[in-house]
Amino acid sequence: MTGRTHEIDHGAWASPLSYRYGSQAMRALWSEVEKRKTWRGVWVALAEAQAELGLFEATLVAELRAHQGEIDVAAAEALEADLKHDLVAELRVFAGQCPEAGRVLHLGATSMDIEDNADVLRMHVGLGFVRESLGQLLASLADLSERYAEHATMGFTHLQPAEPTTLGYRFAQWAQDLLEDWHALGAVRDSLRCKGLRGAVGTSASYLELLGTVERVHELERRVLAKIGLPAFDVATQTYPRKQDLTVVNALASLGQSLYRLAFDLRLMQSPLSGEASEAFGARQIGSSAMPFKRNPIAAENIDSLARQLATLPRIAWDNAAHCLLERTLDDSANRRTLLPEAFLLADAMLLRARALVGGLAIDAASSDRLLNSYGTFAGTERVLMEASSAGGDRHALHEVLRDHAMVAWAAVARGEDNPLPALIAADERVTRFVPPERIPALCDARAHVGDAPWRARQLALRIRAQLGR
Repeated sequence: MTGRTHEIDHGAWASPLSYRYGSQAMRALWSEVEKRKTWRGVWVALAEAQAELGLFEATLVAELRAHQGEIDVAAAEALEADLKHDLVAELRVFAGQCPEAGRVLHLGATSMDIEDNADVLRMHVGLGFVRESLGQLLASLADLSERYAEHATMGFTHLQPAEPTTLGYRFAQWAQDLLEDWHALGAVRDSLRCKGLRGAVGTSASYLELLGTVERVHELERRVLAKIGLPAFDVATQTYPRKQDLTVVNALASLGQSLYRLAFDLRLMQSPLSGEASEAFGARQIGSSAMPFKRNPIAAENIDSLARQLATLPRIAWDNAAHCLLERTLDDSANRRTLLPEAFLLADAMLLRARALVGGLAIDAASSDRLLNSYGTFAGTERVLMEASSAGGDRHALHEVLRDHAMVAWAAVARGEDNPLPALIAADERVTRFVPPERIPALCDARAHVGDAPWRARQLALRIRAQLGR
């Protein structure tokens, strides 16, 4: 939980994203105040470019700039109650603050020339926030991948003991997915385009009336785009193509999937059945109101809970893009007020939790040893099989022999007995005719059976640092 940007009225329902989840910076970005500041920024850029092209005197722009930051949400909301149009209400407040220059605001524009361009500006900033936070998480995972590159542990497939791996290699797998997300989010951010200045149905007809030639219309747009720092789509309707929202929300949801998997794996690793990892637990933290001993994996569970909500949002963005009929319908407007802020805030909140979780993670080496002692011996049968087959044994016949011994040993382990598998194999002539019995215990020690996992974990850590520039 981080600081608030404003007081919350707890006498009425408020979204937990407004105060409980996410960073102050991300909440501020999607606030009403910042939205109106961004609208005003677009209005001023438009007016400045129009003045440069001689539509009115440049001194008016100075007055607009002088009052650009005087946001009065209460006054705008009071006007909106009568006007039923939030942008026009804000426009009238701004114009009223500028006695001389207010008359030139919004000249030739339609609402979405302001709102859509402002939305893309905020998405651009928001994606920067997300990538920066993700980069910090990746740096931590790179550190863990290197630190535990050689730390052997039991690998699981189908949630059943399989063969050994290393913790560093497991961390590297999470990091690899998240590095893909980091690149994807960067590509989406770099590809963002705004509506530009296209008027009511995307034809720029109103601007042509003002400026007289297509060349001057295009020059106006070029100047405004340079001022706000974004390119525009080649063609647009009343809005920019809503497919772009789908692309953005999909990228955030893909990040959510990677974080979900990381958190779910850590929930499994925090179970006493594994016990290899544990979240940081405060000196006065309470795990359960009923069970004083509980240490629940609340951070990992929180990440997975938020991820489920984020995963639902691309469907809304899909519908908005698919149903933006002809030159525009308004049935995306209401849900976009929550769709975009929630997508960014959910991703932001998950990253904050994940960074704290990974940064405070405690690893229990004794639990890794226990897992290897209980189950790693079974994985050693593959080493026996490889060596015996290389010495001339029938691979398929040996597999059956080792399987029979493994089933007997598995039952013994399930009864809480020491694993008898090395002794069973060492006493079987069908195996020892190819592998000396004294070799069997070493082959069944699975700690050395981790392949090139340590090397790959270190290589990925190096690649992450190189690509992050850290």
